[in-house]
Amino acid sequence: MKTSIPFLGVVAAVAAVAIASPAAAGDAENGKKLAQRWCQSCHVIGANQPMAVTEAPPFASIAKKPEFDEAKVAFFLLDPHPKMPSFGLSRAAAADLAAFIAGQK
Repeated sequence: MKTSIPFLGVVAAVAAVAIASPAAAGDAENGKKLAQRWCQSCHVIGANQPMAVTEAPPFASIAKKPEFDEAKVAFFLLDPHPKMPSFGLSRAAAADLAAFIAGQK
């Protein structure tokens, strides 16, 4: 059976749209709830919150870094550095938190 090149192009285009669709992006509203529960004791997560811990950067500072990448932040949250506790986040929860952080620019 011979598969035509145009058909494969259409399949590839549909797959690319499905992967890049907003539905796959993190839910910033849920990320806010998670940040309020787990992050605000160390990080400033919003403009009206006083500084929590001086070693933990505010979310706005993280989001404004030129090299900020939401996907990299989500990946980092799955296995955080030693000074940060491990919350055992799911990939979806990490993506939600990263989406919330990205919105703090």
